[in-house]
Amino acid sequence: MLKKEFIFKKIGQGLLHVIFWCAVLLFFTYFFGIGSNNFDDTLVYSLFLMPITISLTYVCIYALIPNYLITKRYFHFILYSIYTLIISAYLVMVSIFFSLIYLSKFEYSHMNPITGNILFVMTSIYLVTFIVSAFKLMKLNNIASKKTKTLETKILETQLKLKEQELKYLKMQIHPHFLFNTLNTMYGFALKKADETPEMILKLSNLLDYLLYQVDKPFVPLTDEINHIKDYISLEQLRFNDTLEINLSDDSCSENMEIAPMLFLPFVENSFKHGKIKDGKLTIDIAFKCKNNSIHFSIKNSHSKTGTIQSGIGLDNIKKRLELLYKNQYDLNIIENNHFFEVQLILKLTNV
Repeated sequence: MLKKEFIFKKIGQGLLHVIFWCAVLLFFTYFFGIGSNNFDDTLVYSLFLMPITISLTYVCIYALIPNYLITKRYFHFILYSIYTLIISAYLVMVSIFFSLIYLSKFEYSHMNPITGNILFVMTSIYLVTFIVSAFKLMKLNNIASKKTKTLETKILETQLKLKEQELKYLKMQIHPHFLFNTLNTMYGFALKKADETPEMILKLSNLLDYLLYQVDKPFVPLTDEINHIKDYISLEQLRFNDTLEINLSDDSCSENMEIAPMLFLPFVENSFKHGKIKDGKLTIDIAFKCKNNSIHFSIKNSHSKTGTIQSGIGLDNIKKRLELLYKNQYDLNIIENNHFFEVQLILKLTNV
């Protein structure tokens, strides 16, 4: 099937070439026939010029342009163009002698005025060659543009796939880290046979429901994410009891705002994991402030500086995810001193 299509395509191209050169022959016959009453001589002279014109044109469009001009081998293009020009000028001179000797019987006065003028003859031949070469250049540029566009599309698709794979990998790291911390807390309560264990299991069930059915979505409502954080905080409150003092403010955030899931939780996790109990309390302040399609998130916990800034799988991942999902759309600041550790994050949303 493909072979037949290829054959039909080549036949179609061949017919177009034949039709074009027939049109050029008519043009030569009309042009060189101006001022002459001998149609037969004009037709014979035009036929004599056709092989010269065809050869010159095909040399340009199938050799000089694709092999040297398009490939930017300009020196060779100019050199071989000069050779081609010299040879074509020589053949034009031969055509004029042909007209003088064969058609006019060595009678210069019987020659058609145009056929005896080398400038007019060369202009007519080079005009055809120039027009065909211009179309060839347009075609090659169009093909090159399509190839470039296709290549760019493939590159973008590859980058997008890599980005999606990296995001999935980061999420896979977040889930075990989060579950490990929570299950470890539940294990401690189970050993003590604490009354709060069933409540913790229920809270964990809600969190797992969120992880299984929401976290794979590209965006989730900000309110759902905040509720998810509140469930996590409830689990931690059961663990810390009276040693935890936590404040969460989210009054100014709209339900229409959407963000990537699991974006703020690693910061919250790290506050519990690395925060220090001072004066009998682990103090954590969390605030969400939303305005003008932007989210201002801050979290601050009591802290004792140990020489290294808090880190961990969650915090490292969130930095990578922010760069992938909100590049040039976020501002992250981390402040640490002997008394507190604070994270300030500003997100500029485009999907609101």
